[in-house]
Amino acid sequence: MDCVVFNLGFASSFFYSFVLAITFVGSLYIWKSCLDRDHPAIVKRRFLSVLIVCALGPCLLWLVSSYSYCSNERAHRLFEWLGVRFDGSFNAVFLPLLLTMILFLGPLAMQYEEGIIHLYFESEHWLECFKDIYWWRSHVMAPFTEEFVFRACMLPLLVSSLGCGKAVIFCPLLFGVAHLHHVIEMVNQGKPVLNAFIICLCQFGYTTLFGIYSGFLFIRTGHVAAPVVVHMFCNHMGFPDFSGIFSYSSLKTRLFLITSYIIGIICWMFLLYPVTKPHWYYNTVYSLD
Repeated sequence: MDCVVFNLGFASSFFYSFVLAITFVGSLYIWKSCLDRDHPAIVKRRFLSVLIVCALGPCLLWLVSSYSYCSNERAHRLFEWLGVRFDGSFNAVFLPLLLTMILFLGPLAMQYEEGIIHLYFESEHWLECFKDIYWWRSHVMAPFTEEFVFRACMLPLLVSSLGCGKAVIFCPLLFGVAHLHHVIEMVNQGKPVLNAFIICLCQFGYTTLFGIYSGFLFIRTGHVAAPVVVHMFCNHMGFPDFSGIFSYSSLKTRLFLITSYIIGIICWMFLLYPVTKPHWYYNTVYSLD
């Protein structure tokens, strides 16, 4: 396959990224129905919609790219731009996941105290999960499709005009805005407009911060698998419940949990760059030092 480069100005790269974001969100609403968004039939239709958008994303990139000789250090094959390649894939799956688990050391310690950890080692638990369409939505489809569209497809466009550093910061804004459509769904379900807006504003902040981290992993590893797996894990864990620490009556348990949170955050900060060194992932496409 021929190599390509992206020679886009900011206006063009933003426009195409915005088109991807709107198309992704719009695909969730093309099915006219009186059924709730959580109805299995609607969930399955949305699966199909977002997968189609994932298929169209690389086509858009191909159309707006320019052919180049592979000897050009700025040129790469399309799948390499998308972060879809075999070299370094094992490290891309496990090392960012391990890094994120360290960040979530506090919540994992809380799960240990609550006895939830043992479920991960029971086959019946996973069998029940695999039968649950809502589990597939939250833990598989949403992480894969969102990361593929908002990271693998958008970042090559934005990097061409902004550079890796600014693209990592800017791209999550589109990711956060794309989640604001939940305001409409909440209002339709009867929630007051102000309450729905405040909830979604908080979600916007969280998704934007996560998007920066996810984009950082994509650029540093050059693999879309890295942010996908991390997104799966974060969706499973949810936002850390710091207040839950004080629900325990035992001072020893509280200190254990607080220490776990602190150690996890500090270790994550020190390991963030060493664990994501590009050469560990054979990443020659992107560079963010």
